[in-house]
Amino acid sequence: MRRAVTAGIGAHGRARGAVARSVGVVVSLRTFHSKPADGYSEALGTAAKTTDVPAGQVAAEPAPPFGESRVSMADVAARRAKAGRLIAGAAAYSDTDMFKGPSAGKPRARRFDHHLSAESAIREPCVLKQAAKHLKKPGLISLGGGLPCAENFPIASLSMHIPLAPHFSEEATVRNGVDVTVGKYDAAAGIAEYDLATALNYGQANGSPQMNRFVAEHTEIAHNPPYADWRSCLTVGSTAALEQALRMLCDRARGDAIITEEYSFSTAVETAMPLGVKVFGVEMDGEGLLPESMDELLTTWDETARGARKPHVLYTVPSGQNPTGATQGERRRRDIYAVASKHDIYILEDEPYYFLQMPPYRRGQSVVAKPDENVDDFLAGLVPSLLSMDVDGRVMRMDSFSKVVVPGSRLGWVTASEQMIERYIRHAEVCNQGPSGFSQVLMHKLLDEQWGHEGYFRWLMHLRGEYTRRRNALLDACEDFLPREVTSWQAPMAGMFHWIKVDHTQHPLFTSPSAMVRTGDPGARILQIEEAIFEKCIANGVLVGRGSWFRAEHGRPPRGLFFRTTFAAATPENMREAISRFGAAVREVYGMN
Repeated sequence: MRRAVTAGIGAHGRARGAVARSVGVVVSLRTFHSKPADGYSEALGTAAKTTDVPAGQVAAEPAPPFGESRVSMADVAARRAKAGRLIAGAAAYSDTDMFKGPSAGKPRARRFDHHLSAESAIREPCVLKQAAKHLKKPGLISLGGGLPCAENFPIASLSMHIPLAPHFSEEATVRNGVDVTVGKYDAAAGIAEYDLATALNYGQANGSPQMNRFVAEHTEIAHNPPYADWRSCLTVGSTAALEQALRMLCDRARGDAIITEEYSFSTAVETAMPLGVKVFGVEMDGEGLLPESMDELLTTWDETARGARKPHVLYTVPSGQNPTGATQGERRRRDIYAVASKHDIYILEDEPYYFLQMPPYRRGQSVVAKPDENVDDFLAGLVPSLLSMDVDGRVMRMDSFSKVVVPGSRLGWVTASEQMIERYIRHAEVCNQGPSGFSQVLMHKLLDEQWGHEGYFRWLMHLRGEYTRRRNALLDACEDFLPREVTSWQAPMAGMFHWIKVDHTQHPLFTSPSAMVRTGDPGARILQIEEAIFEKCIANGVLVGRGSWFRAEHGRPPRGLFFRTTFAAATPENMREAISRFGAAVREVYGMN
């Protein structure tokens, strides 16, 4: 069961000034909300009332098991009703503390200055971005900023046809969906909180107040971090977020390295390597990264032998891990967090598949939807996140709309302590200056205005059902077409990937002594078999991922033979045909035909 630290209903945090604009001219000073934020001054937010924990000191005891209480959607709705309409113009500053509930009783995160790279430590705030704070002054006429006049934006409105929750199928969307339009001056006219005049102008690097509010509330409902000064920041997707995080935390000059799963997301490894950051893999089982192997690796670390100092960063994908599909259970996550605390490891929790957690596989089961399931039960059934266990503030969680809404939005967010998010924003200010305004305003219209939090969670529930059906179809095909004599697998419990092990020890390169002499070490022989199967697959008309592509340590010989398949896009009929062709390739390479 799921737990979240109790938070009462309260006004939003700091209510800061925002400038309402009409046709590009500053008209007046207005606070973010049309009602006062009772009980909070501009200078003192909810988290600012707590006490810092010195570096090197544990902030609190580990978070207790889930299931006691959590911030509800009703709590969030009550806070919004009390705060009133959100009013924020172009380049308006915002942060998560403006939209969170009270944090009474929660400690502050530890500080992690010693983890920061030299590059990150010396970054100063962007002068031009900081100048936006002066727009709060009533009657100010701005000649200082470079915000273009909205009159010169050549787009008057944008429209999209969307489904209404909980009827998300394409047929239902065509039949009962609605057209949603965002105009250039909707906010100034009082029609909406977010319009094109604001969205299409320059903004703050951490994103718009409108989307910052949504992701802050979503994070509080789903995870409710157990320390006070957590923050979120919008990103240009999780790969960009990872690159920025690695530059914050790792330094080529000091010989930094990271650890990750033995088989890891290949793009993550490719992101780290050009930065001069070495990557080392931790052994895995069917539930993902093994905490005891992680502990042993770190305890026995030899800088000279490894060519890098002891790693202080863990990159992990806990749910539906890419490529293996493994999902860490609650006990596994707590054990990993305990090892990270023991060795002072900072955790990058990459969770694009978190809400795609699935029920156990049953052969031939095609109907898996639970139309009467409520959102609270859905959330209670999820494995708790590392963020929700993080009493130190040593986790940076990466979320994304890519896998669960649309990849082309290039929109996501990170959540971490105030200190780490502040450093992250300093990098974003001179890197990408924040995500696209088009993406933000369209996602706001869909998720915030139309669906709301309950509608978005119901969309995620619907998506979980769709991927479960696809997973079941692929696994049914594996049962029907793969040679069990040499292949094995574990049904994925989340995500969109299926990891198939092929027993290399039964191939003639291992069973024939003369062949073993000719082909050299076991790793080289495994790669030979892998290549032969892959090429036969291509000849048969099917593409699968070679396991060696995903090795965290590219120069290290593989210990096993694996292939990655995905059930993300192909139809059930095509998946059956593809698995049939893959099975035929394995049989032929093993001489089983």
